[in-house]
Amino acid sequence: MDFTSLRVFTQVAHSASFSAAAERLFLTQPAVSKRIAGLEAELSTPLFDRIGRQILLTEAGRRLLPRAEQVLEELADIRRELSHLSEQTSGTLSMATSHHIGLHRMPPILRRYVDRYPDVKLDIRFMESEKACQAVAHGELEMGVVTLPLAPFPQLKQILLWNDPLSFVASKDHNLSTQGPLSPESLLTQPAVLPTKGTYTRTLLEQILSPLELDVQCNMATDYLETLKMMTSIGLGWSLLPATMLDDELVELEVIGISLTRSLGVVSHSGRTLSNAAHAMLNLLSEAADGVAETVPPPPTLL
Repeated sequence: MDFTSLRVFTQVAHSASFSAAAERLFLTQPAVSKRIAGLEAELSTPLFDRIGRQILLTEAGRRLLPRAEQVLEELADIRRELSHLSEQTSGTLSMATSHHIGLHRMPPILRRYVDRYPDVKLDIRFMESEKACQAVAHGELEMGVVTLPLAPFPQLKQILLWNDPLSFVASKDHNLSTQGPLSPESLLTQPAVLPTKGTYTRTLLEQILSPLELDVQCNMATDYLETLKMMTSIGLGWSLLPATMLDDELVELEVIGISLTRSLGVVSHSGRTLSNAAHAMLNLLSEAADGVAETVPPPPTLL
């Protein structure tokens, strides 16, 4: 049993797809299938049930998954600890960032990073913050620069870098744009275009509206804030966007009693030893933070 086969197994298990696992691992799908078949033959038991187009873990697969993840994490820790014996910053840094942060916050940081650390290969995945946090928690990525989770995430160490104020916005010709200060009830009589349900930004809005027992009429949703801005600017509904995205195509709406800010920062696995490459990235991110980067306290331990 080799480490590569275990890594392939864990990727197929988490993605429930041979093709998705192949894409993440930069392998062909036949190579992934061959690795899984070899592992099943070595263990003398099937690890996945193939039902139609569904890939499901068998009981043996479910028992193997946490053991395989533990073995791979221990191997990664060994490699990281040995790399710390040298002061050289090299190797591969696998990290994620959201599309919005990648577009608006990361370019100058990445430019400085590649200039200072030319021996590091950057493997940057662009994905939703929620998926990035899960990938870091599962050990698939070393770190993420994301919208920080709203609820405790025990596996993650979180460092706050930027406070990101959010604004209610509408197009200049939307009927809300000329009404002055709005009550939440008045705002919610109109349809909205918002981040997808379940995203941290959408959840933040729903949490503040919940005590008011108000529901949002969301006609369209997407995870891409630039697309939301476009849909808002052509009058498809009001939206909630970072204040940094305001321009002359949008009007900021004042909603009485509601002020929202989301937290942007770095997540890494609380039990993982960061590589030299990751420490170097964290230092540059901290230099670009609003004031001093702050570690978000972990959730309390239940006795």
